[in-house]
Amino acid sequence: MMQTHASWVFLASPLVYKIKQPVDLGFLDFSTLEQRHEDCEREVQLNRRLAEDMYLGVEPICEQNGRLNLEGKGAVVEWAVKMRELDQSRLLSHLLKEEGAVGTVEIDRVLKVLVPFYGKQATLTETEQATATQRLRQSIFDNLKTAKAFIGQVLSQAAYETLLHFNEAFFEKQAALLQSRIDEGWIRDCHGDLHAEHIHLTPEQVCIYDCIEFNTRFRHIDVACDLAFLAMDLDFHHRANLARHLVGHAAEQLADPDMKRLLSFYQCYRACVRGMVACLQSQSETVQAKEKEVSLELARRYFQLGLRYAALGSGGGVVAVMGKVASGKSSLARALGTILGCEAFSSDRIRKALAGVAPEKRGNAEERAALYAAGMTELTYRKLTEDALDQMRQNGWAIADATFSKRQDRDTLNAHVSQQGGHCIWIEAKANDAATQERLRAREKLPGVVSDARLEDRSMLDASYEPPYEILDCISLTSEGGLDKLVRGLLTVLAERQIQT
Repeated sequence: MMQTHASWVFLASPLVYKIKQPVDLGFLDFSTLEQRHEDCEREVQLNRRLAEDMYLGVEPICEQNGRLNLEGKGAVVEWAVKMRELDQSRLLSHLLKEEGAVGTVEIDRVLKVLVPFYGKQATLTETEQATATQRLRQSIFDNLKTAKAFIGQVLSQAAYETLLHFNEAFFEKQAALLQSRIDEGWIRDCHGDLHAEHIHLTPEQVCIYDCIEFNTRFRHIDVACDLAFLAMDLDFHHRANLARHLVGHAAEQLADPDMKRLLSFYQCYRACVRGMVACLQSQSETVQAKEKEVSLELARRYFQLGLRYAALGSGGGVVAVMGKVASGKSSLARALGTILGCEAFSSDRIRKALAGVAPEKRGNAEERAALYAAGMTELTYRKLTEDALDQMRQNGWAIADATFSKRQDRDTLNAHVSQQGGHCIWIEAKANDAATQERLRAREKLPGVVSDARLEDRSMLDASYEPPYEILDCISLTSEGGLDKLVRGLLTVLAERQIQT
């Protein structure tokens, strides 16, 4: 037996039986036997659109003389969806964990099924089309309302506020774009739950199952919103390259040039939906303590991903945190990496690793001269760029923490990221003279300091710093007033930029 937030699934090879839990979660209501029966019938009917051979029908579970049976003997006490069992090892969610098992060929096979499916779906009624944005708004904010109860467990207050602000502002500032989706007929009867666990791939067949049947609001959606679920899940499985391939080819095959403009918004929603589902699953009375913790950890990761879409977008790239010595850039980069789930690569650590020097070791003047020679600096920035690009290909985004005092190094990073289909977000950390001096003095006593820069080095380092005047959209931040406040303000600025993109 396997359990979701709303069902029990029993494997009885070669068959599977799915029974609805008698719950009312607001967005679904299985509280009566009649409602569960109706939902079972609806599930079979809708899922036969993309998985005809899998869904065999609806079976009554009966009771006679105190014993349950599937032979129809006695009173019906429950209903079950009867399905053929699928080889779990061929689920896309499993294949994504295997080296080389999923590439663009497999994604194209999935699209070969989905594109005609979307084309066949009838246009919704005028009433449904007219209320499409209202339904979407309700879904998003109902989800965030549920998530609010889990602040401190799976997401921070700053993360929650950023997600709320991003969605509220998107509805306000992109109302025309959302209306155009209705006017152009992109709101259709979709799958509604299109993630990797619901896609089964064999050499002969693509089977897409377990669509949303219990609430049409979740299924009568923008085609881009449906595909955003799978793109989000590919990102979640560290296959950002495949997510971009999916979106690019889907937009081309569907002749939908506006799809990419909506992806960050829809993927944020989809990640938060998965986070909310994991939260609800952790609260089930029949879930064991270990399973609960697994569910909460999944929720943390999904909400982190949702925040990443809200702050950085879905296109992928590198966040470059730069600034003069003791400007607070490394602290900011680490804090940003933690809240967004992005790895922050530090030039200080990379430099010492290349030289075979312990991170905390500060050598004498001669050793430091060799460590910071022009040739070693060139190697350091090259390695920083390579690491960031590798992370970008896997997870969509990476953070590069370095002074970036030379325009040449900034231009090089921009060029490499652009060649990989991403873009750079530049953040310049600044500090006033008093704060800078205080931080540099503190380094003499603090343990674990990686940077070798001290107060006596400041004048020389500042003199060699070339301000990023060429980066017109560089975000400048003063790093006084507390790191939490700084990160919270930065997330808001980043989210505002995403909404305007």
